[in-house]
Formats: sequence, C-alpha cells, structure tokens
Amino acid sequence: MVITYHGGEFFKATFGDTTVAINPISKESKLSGARFGADIAVVSLNDKDFNGIEQVTHGEKEPFVVSGPGEYEVKKVFIKGFQSESNYGGEERINTVYSIMLEGMNLVFLGALSSKKLNPDIKEALGDIDILFVPIGGNGVLDTSDAHALAVDLEPKIIIPMHYGEIEDGQGKALAKFLKEDGAENGKPIDKLTIKKKDLEGKEGEIVVLTS
Repeated sequence: MVITYHGGEFFKATFGDTTVAINPISKESKLSGARFGADIAVVSLNDKDFNGIEQVTHGEKEPFVVSGPGEYEVKKVFIKGFQSESNYGGEERINTVYSIMLEGMNLVFLGALSSKKLNPDIKEALGDIDILFVPIGGNGVLDTSDAHALAVDLEPKIIIPMHYGEIEDGQGKALAKFLKEDGAENGKPIDKLTIKKKDLEGKEGEIVVLTS
C-alpha cells in the first residue's frame, strides 16, 4: 500500500488497482489539493475542505462515497464509521471517525475531531490500530497537546499528523510542536509511505510526516 498526502486532511491510499481518497479538498476550498480518479471517497465532515468528491471523479472512475457512520464494504475494503464531534468553522458539527481495513491493516482516520477523548465504545470498536491519522492544528480540531495525548492513548503502530500549515494562519508551527511533544524533532518528512503489514512489526507510536 502506498499513502500520499495532499494537504489539509486529504490522503490517497493505493493498493493494486484500487484507489481510496480520504477527505478530498473541494475546488471551492481555499486549500490547494489534487485531482485524480478514486474508487472510494471517504468524507468525515461535510465541508468544502473535506468533501471534494468532484476532485476524485476523473476519467472512468466515479468513487463510491462513504460520508457518515455505518459499515461499508467496497472492492474488499471494509470501512466502519463512528459519529463524533467537531468544532471546525467555529460551530458544533458531526464528524465521523473511520476504521478502514486495507491489505490486512487497520487505518484509523480521526477527521476533524475536536474531542480530547473518544467514547469508550468507539475506542473498543476501533480495535488494534496500525496507522492513525490525527489532526493537530487546533482552531476547531485537536491541538498538538490533545492530539498527542489521544494518539498515545490509542496506541497505534504509526501516527500520521495532518491538518496543519496552510489551513489557518499560525498553524504551520503545529507540526513542530507536535514532534516536540513526542521528542521526535528530527523526523524527516517523506513524500510517500509505502508499507506492508509485516513492516509494522515492532513499531509503537512511530510518527511519519508526509509532505504535501
């Protein structure tokens, strides 16, 4: 599986001939994103910064859209969505936390989560987490301290920070603060994460920073 980052909370995960887009940035957003064809599009919050389905509808590919709580199975990809809270945009909104099973790996995507702790039932349902995508920028989503505390509590093998930098002025410092919280200040960003299940052996909370 190959994971690439396209800014905001926008990720692309590919394995074989299947492409999954997570929180694609709409062309209506002020954020700069990317355009490609996806088989599945996962949206955690109905906002122009995360719901750009048109940007991942390309060529012959029109994605199956997952945009809320529930259980889904598409092209041997198993997805579970759990309702949570967000204050993105300055108001209380419904956010969906997802567990996405790809190639035997459990990818947990927190979306625009603002809650410091997950409901115990959700935490239990998420199970063992291989890769955790966590927002760290504050301003309606988790800030660096709360994001780090929640990530430690969830005990993933790999942590990928997101939602920092260009979303709001001043958030560019969030990544440095998050890495400092973990004592991983010298972590070098990479342009993509190529990973198999066996590569996760022995990893405990390793932070991977992807460039957009």
